[in-house]
Amino acid sequence: MKNISILGATGSIGTQTLDVIRNDPENFNLIGVSANKNSAKIIDIIKEFNPKYAALVDNKAYNEVKEYCMLNNIKTKVIYGIEGLNYIAEEETADTLVTSVVGIVGVIPTLKGIKSGKKIALANKETLVVAGEIVMREAEKNNVSIVPVDSEHCAIYQCLQGNSRDDIDKILLTASGGPFRGRKQDTLKDVTVEQALNHPRWHMGKKISIDSATLMNKGLEVIEAHWLFNTEFKDIKVIVHPQSIIHSMVQYVDGSVIAQMGSTDMRLPIQYALNYPIRKERIVEKLDFNKFSTLTFEEPDMITFKSLALAYEAGKAGGLMPTILNGANEEAVSLFMERKINFLDIANIVEKCLCKFINNKDITVENIIETDRNVKEYVRGLCK
Repeated sequence: MKNISILGATGSIGTQTLDVIRNDPENFNLIGVSANKNSAKIIDIIKEFNPKYAALVDNKAYNEVKEYCMLNNIKTKVIYGIEGLNYIAEEETADTLVTSVVGIVGVIPTLKGIKSGKKIALANKETLVVAGEIVMREAEKNNVSIVPVDSEHCAIYQCLQGNSRDDIDKILLTASGGPFRGRKQDTLKDVTVEQALNHPRWHMGKKISIDSATLMNKGLEVIEAHWLFNTEFKDIKVIVHPQSIIHSMVQYVDGSVIAQMGSTDMRLPIQYALNYPIRKERIVEKLDFNKFSTLTFEEPDMITFKSLALAYEAGKAGGLMPTILNGANEEAVSLFMERKINFLDIANIVEKCLCKFINNKDITVENIIETDRNVKEYVRGLCK
């Protein structure tokens, strides 16, 4: 029996993780869950899974869930705030921590989970983007496995099994191209939030959907892959694959390429991560190759979608530059969803911040958090 805690249980990845658990009740026991402010979903989770702990970041949501548990004599301990996330991350009875919160808020609880010896099923890519050096060092120090949940990184992880990482020539990170694939900048000035959220292949949360439309999501994944697989940026290549059947590939020094293929269902990498190294019976639809007569590949357009190029630059610069990139992008995406800036402004704001803020190669959790706050305040101030 595996004891699982989920940070970000009400989001897209968290919800699909619950479905994996639901489909294998003899193998999984849900220990703790967290959410920002979706009290209704947390109450539903408590009704179904009866976890020991539930953390709510929002005060109103915390009070609603706590009152529900008290009135119904439910023993789930309800915890408030960021401290609740940290408590669940460190709680001793869980052996696996699924980190699926969105944004930099995932860094500290992920580190606490690592230091407490838990296996990390990582879906919060920002953790490695801003603090990859620190996180991977702590994982090695504490002999903790980090198994990626992102479909691309989970694919690479599988393609590496049984092979020496010294034999890697290239990591080939696939991208669908998003909803605006093939379009040029002059056609993107007036795209709406709804259009940007309309991903052609994947059903995801709002922030990651916007990032996929700008290709920033792929840029963040490049930085994540650098840390996860100890691979130089020059050896990580993004390839646009619109069908999203091949989730990523590894090319070896002899010219061989190993690819991982599967349906576009996030429950597949989640199930793999939770059960690794064992493969369990499928809960997703099998691929029917008769339906896919053609698989195509393209170079990404890093002029129109310059967020990808900016991510490469920030990743190569290292230090706090990926924090600057990530913080500027998070705030710019929020402004776009609030309809205060247009779509192309997102990448322009990120580029402006990379030029404005001074890099520091000596990173700590404290200066990562401070830099993130300063960058976001600056970006928000641009719209006043």
